[in-house]
Amino acid sequence: MIELSNKFTRQIEAEGAAVYPDECCGIIYGRDVVDVGVTRRVVERLEAVVNVFEDGEKYHRFSISAQALMEAERKAGESGMLVLGFYHSHPDHPARPSEYDREHAWPFYSYVIVAIAKGVAGDMTSWLLDENTEQFVKQEIVETAQ
Repeated sequence: MIELSNKFTRQIEAEGAAVYPDECCGIIYGRDVVDVGVTRRVVERLEAVVNVFEDGEKYHRFSISAQALMEAERKAGESGMLVLGFYHSHPDHPARPSEYDREHAWPFYSYVIVAIAKGVAGDMTSWLLDENTEQFVKQEIVETAQ
């Protein structure tokens, strides 16, 4: 499961609505907490980043530059956090990964997707890529007050 505060949920929704009809994207920072063999991903910070996918394709694709990812890993390490994953929006499409998303995903990372329908945020889901099957598995989002 991944724990997102109300504030972070609203932030992802707002970013997705703001860049509609293109996809927003960002980096999720936090830590993994293991309680009785169950891992909870606790989100402690979000960072919006520029969608560097080519113009004209950003309405259905996102890309985070290698430089932004390297910088995120550096910041996470310095602050004792991990890069837990990434978030992006799906303009006028459901909050489920596309085949393109699956082909470009990496194991370990959480992929949070918010559906934006005609500029309004809707469903939000999270996914993990199963290393063995190379398919996405839905990850429960627990929204917290903090």
